[in-house]
Amino acid sequence: QVQLVESGGGVVQPGGSLRLSCAASGSIFSIVVTGWYRQAPGKQRELVAVITSGGITHYADFVKGRFTISRDNGKNTVFLQMNSLKPEDTAIYYCNVPRGTVDYWGQGTQVTVSS
Repeated sequence: QVQLVESGGGVVQPGGSLRLSCAASGSIFSIVVTGWYRQAPGKQRELVAVITSGGITHYADFVKGRFTISRDNGKNTVFLQMNSLKPEDTAIYYCNVPRGTVDYWGQGTQVTVSS
């Protein structure tokens, strides 16, 4: 079992920044990949970025150059630095850890970009 807790969401103006955190606990010794997903109202959940235990990263095209995913292995935490936020970035952001046939998800953190 893996428990994931996201934090750092909020309301920000267009062009602003937020830093999301995903803290993992439980059976974390074999976590290979951690990802950030988002889901906007009326839309499907979509991948935002992923990072491997070795630090390899992958980003969705719509966040390249604006978002940065990173990890602090000592604190079992993955971060998502979001810069140059746009209204279309408004969504609930979820942390995900896939393990075999099971996907672990956090409860999500709301990000609202509005003037």
